[in-house]
Amino acid sequence: MKQETIDRIRKFTEDRDWEQFHSPANLAKSIVIEAAELLECFQWSDEEYDLQHVKEELADVLVYSQNLLDKLELDVDEIINMKMSQNEAKYPVEKAKGSAVKYDQL
Repeated sequence: MKQETIDRIRKFTEDRDWEQFHSPANLAKSIVIEAAELLECFQWSDEEYDLQHVKEELADVLVYSQNLLDKLELDVDEIINMKMSQNEAKYPVEKAKGSAVKYDQL
């Protein structure tokens, strides 16, 4: 995410004095709620969906995720790269390529 976007999210929250409500648990709950709303966009069809609605719900997930990153003082690149390293070890290309099975079944 671009720094100007992150700054806009932070300013939005700060201007409304909403940090007081942003406990890690509340933010995690909000991410799950918004993710469920994103999933709802595809409830009855995998091919027919309202792209604008998908964008709005995905944006909500990302905004709450950025808020949680801030609350926990985490660096998004650091935690993504940590997780990618774990995933690369669990899903080596030679075993996982083209397969949807879980790592413990490879």
